[in-house]
Amino acid sequence: MLGFVRFADSLSAWFGKTFGWLIMLMTVGVTYEVIVRYIFNAPTSWSLDVSFIMYGTLFMMGGAYTLSRGGHVRGDFLYRLWPVRAQASVDLLLYLIFFFPGVSALIFAGWKYAARSFQYGEVSVNSPAGIPIFQFKAVIVAAGILLFFQGIAQVMRCIMAIRDGYWTEAEEDVEETEQLLIREQAEKAHAHEA
Repeated sequence: MLGFVRFADSLSAWFGKTFGWLIMLMTVGVTYEVIVRYIFNAPTSWSLDVSFIMYGTLFMMGGAYTLSRGGHVRGDFLYRLWPVRAQASVDLLLYLIFFFPGVSALIFAGWKYAARSFQYGEVSVNSPAGIPIFQFKAVIVAAGILLFFQGIAQVMRCIMAIRDGYWTEAEEDVEETEQLLIREQAEKAHAHEA
């Protein structure tokens, strides 16, 4: 089980980090649009659509990575006080009742929308540029499959936590700024005491 969990975590991390680079492309695109619009008075007809597509792709393809790192929203004000086995039992139940049916619906509905969009070569109706968006509809399916795959790993994490009494955490790869600042302050306070 642990091998699958680690594989799913690394796969989700690879996709999340790879698609995270879309932030740089979005920045370049929006900067270009601002320059040509406000300095040269020559706005583009495609910038808004392209930035929406890139942001949507980034958001969708980062979902599995966020799930693997425990970054999705939850009611931690009560949950964090529970014993690990109780947390894992509730998580397992919620994955089975809500997560998998929801993600399955995302995959199947996304497949339908993507297939229809590819058939008639759908373009954006929001701009005169007619930006193709059929490929973006395929991202819905890809993101759903990644989420489903990571969900299986999360269920395995729950089973291991129920069995072992502790959570198997994902490998550390990024650190929240808040946690970094807290650690730095603690290290400075410790250095001053010494």
